Amino acid sequence: MCPSHDHDSDKETQLGISALTPPSRPEDVVETVLEFPDNRLLIGLCGEFDRNLAQIEHQMGVHVLRRGNRLSVIGDKEAREQVAAVLRGLYARLEAGRSVTAGDIDGAIRMGRPMPETTRPEGEQIEMFTAGGMELRTRKKPIEPRTEAQKEYVKNLFANELGFGIGPAGTGKTYLAVAVGVTMFISGAVEKIILSRPAVEAGERLGFLPGDMKEKVDPYMQPLYDALNDFLPSKQVQKLLEEKRIEIAPLAFMRGRTLSNAFVVLDEAQNATTMQMKMFLTRLGEGSRMVITGDRTQVDLPRGVTSGLADAERILKGVKGVSFNYFTSKDVVRHPLVARVIEAYEKDEAQSG
Repeated sequence: MCPSHDHDSDKETQLGISALTPPSRPEDVVETVLEFPDNRLLIGLCGEFDRNLAQIEHQMGVHVLRRGNRLSVIGDKEAREQVAAVLRGLYARLEAGRSVTAGDIDGAIRMGRPMPETTRPEGEQIEMFTAGGMELRTRKKPIEPRTEAQKEYVKNLFANELGFGIGPAGTGKTYLAVAVGVTMFISGAVEKIILSRPAVEAGERLGFLPGDMKEKVDPYMQPLYDALNDFLPSKQVQKLLEEKRIEIAPLAFMRGRTLSNAFVVLDEAQNATTMQMKMFLTRLGEGSRMVITGDRTQVDLPRGVTSGLADAERILKGVKGVSFNYFTSKDVVRHPLVARVIEAYEKDEAQSG
């Protein structure tokens, strides 16, 4: 050992500190100390290289220090209380055998409450928790609303025969609607799932597509296939499609049908004309539920053609059995940059309008 190191080591010993002693802090710094008994679960809570703690620090504006099986939260009182609730809830999630992802952390922070414990009877498909949260159980994974607006949306889809979800891209309108549909299908509340959207090009002229009718329209339907494959094993999706217990079809294919005992979703409804919207809404049959989702800022209809979503919103407000839920950029659950992009466009539209 080199002399200089001995000298430094003696100096540290005289001062009563070591490499394992955390740096001293001013006396006025207030902290909340949380103890977690299972070190294995604590590793999962902190994440690889403490990335989960870093995410919480970044989003909540606090410092989180790890000392053994304790976490110290440093920040103002309100932030410390919120972070403590989030950490306890995420730990309870790990205790129940669940993983913790960046999305789970973001959801816990947005909801401002601990993540609910998940032990429940196996057959139960949806659980309302005393804290006000909820969870949808699908074949592949449980789905939890990550914002208050999403939570109210899901509650309304279970409570009403017809529900509207209106807001910008990335807010989970279609994803949650399909999750509710799969949940109700698994529980036997409906016999089939029908997913539809207008086959309207998003500002482009794609020309004639090759193949049969299914091959022509499938590119328009791909987001609905993606959502289904998130909730059900791919082989089961394929089997249910073959049996026509799940149908994915363009809006034009709905004419003349009565959709009974089905969970029906119309996606991208801002691109339906007034006549198409009326036609679709009047397909609702006995024992069915219907969800209409859309974004009023992304209408791809020809100039001068009125969006059926806008008309339906105006005409059906206040009708019994119909619910309207609205989302904003604060409900975006994709990459955080998506929310900032939407906010920038909204600001520009407000200034130019």
